[in-house]
Amino acid sequence: MNNDHLPLCDGCGQAASAEHIARRLKRLEWTSRYRPVHIQTLLLGAVSPEADSAFVYSPGTEFIGEAGAMLRVAGLSLAGKTAEALGAEFQRGGFFLAHVLECPLEQGVDGDASIRELLAKRSPAVAVRIRRSLKPKRVALFSQRLDALAIQWAAGDVGFPVLLEQGKPFALDGPDAERAILSLREALAGSSSTHNPAGQSASS
Repeated sequence: MNNDHLPLCDGCGQAASAEHIARRLKRLEWTSRYRPVHIQTLLLGAVSPEADSAFVYSPGTEFIGEAGAMLRVAGLSLAGKTAEALGAEFQRGGFFLAHVLECPLEQGVDGDASIRELLAKRSPAVAVRIRRSLKPKRVALFSQRLDALAIQWAAGDVGFPVLLEQGKPFALDGPDAERAILSLREALAGSSSTHNPAGQSASS
């Protein structure tokens, strides 16, 4: 299917078919229910996961992949809890999840160069949204695909504190996700009582 005639989605820059827009609106609705009034920690990933069960704000009962990792970063146990209860706990902890690309990748957007291009185009708008709308106490990058963004944000005053691991994002999507989760939890615990200027890295 040729998508050249379709408008671009304002949340990811990909072709916005009717199905794409419907899915975006559905996830925005799920997310808005659990946005904290005051965001303590913005967990920023690169691309919204394909499966709803990997999206932490999904109303489903299964939390796999990224969703499970986010709940563990927040120190939450899944045992015997509904999705609504977990979402409320995540919210009360001051956590909010966002992605540079707010929608999953469409078919045909699978090359690293294409993804990097989309991320680079969206990054300035994301920084503005963080400063003007979300206003978190700190932003933790957690995807290897945000390496370039980490370098950019660490090099200048972006207007909000950025948590990194030795100058790079916490690689929750890397080969050693378990270590990255623990490292991010330690960094969050360490920064909760310490002022971390914009662009400063947190090392474990």
